[in-house]
Amino acid sequence: MAELRLEELSASTIVAANGLTLLKGQEQFVTPPSYAIADAYINPITSWPRVVLSGDKVVGFIRGNFDPEATQEEFRSCIWRVSVAADAQGMGVGKFAVHALADEARSRGFDRITALWEPGEEGPEQFFLHTGFVIVGQTQYGENIGALEL
Repeated sequence: MAELRLEELSASTIVAANGLTLLKGQEQFVTPPSYAIADAYINPITSWPRVVLSGDKVVGFIRGNFDPEATQEEFRSCIWRVSVAADAQGMGVGKFAVHALADEARSRGFDRITALWEPGEEGPEQFFLHTGFVIVGQTQYGENIGALEL
């Protein structure tokens, strides 16, 4: 795999980001990256959508949100979405994306990032735990709240 880099989600990368093929069963845990474009227009100050590229190929997507005024702490500095192409999973793409988001959070003065995920065998829990997140609670809907101290 070529050196990884981040690029802002744009008209030139949205089709590739939406076309990421996930491993069987993972689709139920993520929403399409194109939703992030809509989110970015709704609140462009707090939204942080990025694609991960290996060479010129989009291999991943991450969307963060940075809102120090959010009433719920878990939404102040958080990962809203992260997905990695099936053929790029296990190669450090997701970890690269999370670390880039953590660097952005740190540069904005945050000391932790959070993520919410639905428990399930095909879900992202093991990824988040292996990336250093610790489960710190649950939402009223049964989603796990994980935190990564920076």
